[in-house]
Amino acid sequence: MSNMEEKSKPAASSTLEEPLLRSGGSGWAKASGRRWEGLGEEVRRLSWIAGPMVVVMLAQYMVQVISIMMVGQLGELSLSSTAISISLAGVTGFSVMLGMASGLETLCGQAYGAQQFTQVGIQTQTAILSLTIVSIPLAFLWLYMEKLLIFTGQDPLISREAGKFTACLIPALFSYAVMQPFVRYFQAQSLTIPMLLSSCLSLCLHIPLCWALVFKSRLGNLGAAVAIDVSYWFNVVLMVLFARYSEACEKTRFAVSSEIFLGVGEFLQFAIPSAVMICLEWWSFELLILLSGLLPNPALETSVLSVCLSVISTLYTIPYGFGAAGSTRISNELGAGNPVAAKRAFYAVMFLAVIETSIVSTALFLSRKVFGYTFSNEKEVVDYVTKMAPLGSRAMDWDTNRSFCANSASFHRNKLHQLGKAGQ
Repeated sequence: MSNMEEKSKPAASSTLEEPLLRSGGSGWAKASGRRWEGLGEEVRRLSWIAGPMVVVMLAQYMVQVISIMMVGQLGELSLSSTAISISLAGVTGFSVMLGMASGLETLCGQAYGAQQFTQVGIQTQTAILSLTIVSIPLAFLWLYMEKLLIFTGQDPLISREAGKFTACLIPALFSYAVMQPFVRYFQAQSLTIPMLLSSCLSLCLHIPLCWALVFKSRLGNLGAAVAIDVSYWFNVVLMVLFARYSEACEKTRFAVSSEIFLGVGEFLQFAIPSAVMICLEWWSFELLILLSGLLPNPALETSVLSVCLSVISTLYTIPYGFGAAGSTRISNELGAGNPVAAKRAFYAVMFLAVIETSIVSTALFLSRKVFGYTFSNEKEVVDYVTKMAPLGSRAMDWDTNRSFCANSASFHRNKLHQLGKAGQ
């Protein structure tokens, strides 16, 4: 009788967690055997998402790089102090905002894949609130950057100029706290065009604005900081307007709600580990610039190293864009209960890693005698950059592969999140 009852029971309905709990059995083995099927289509889909994401990340970062390039024409002191200032701003502020916002890649991605559209908006609000609160103590730290640099043994003249520049960047810190969650909000929905347009328009605004403030006003290198503030906030305004009025965001459109406070704990569970991973990586680069300020010729050493690392960091936006696209695809598929498709997306990302690494590292090496002139017109700096370029090319090769491998961590993080939900 019991056997007949078991046969008469309807099959369990498919849930978000069910496929992820099938750790064994012939069904899973067959599905795994077919993971290569549709790989070409997945590569095409990833490229369609990753292309605009690369441009978005590149445009946002180029706002800082172009500022360094223009200030570099004022001389070694302006270049070195601005480079140290932007370096410290990245270490103590921008990297924290970027890392914490990356936690939304899991939360918003899976919520959208599970068609829980309201949660996408609520999680975005939660992230904006959390990042804004974190920005407040960081802003106070930036106000005392000059004393911090002098305490670490930096040149007093460079420290004074860097302290002024960092203080002028405080508005950009708060804009970053809003901009990065919005990037993940659009990214989870594969709405790359809004981010593409807002980032490119902001960059187009920044170039003439930065030139005018640096060369045609009395602000000098501080004009670059003001230009960064205006450009980042302009980017935020464009994103907010699109999220508010576009029909594409109608399902996930959100109003200010008290529910954002309830999700702070869950958001921090993902935001803090993400921030730690990104910050440690970011800090390892920026620490080199700070240490270069302790060398016998700090103005020259800092200028050269900042040029090399600025180029490497700019090119790093390419694997980061592909990684963001891969994270979106993996989260969406896991949220929809398709772990095999998520695994296929991971393999597609790794395939793209091989191609991207070869092209970028080769291009950097071949242009080693050229790109130094885009940052400085002093021959001593350019010649030094040319000598450093081969090492930078190799570092870029290693770092790109490491960046793509980080998607493995993203894959398992998303999977564990779903398994955790299943066990509740």
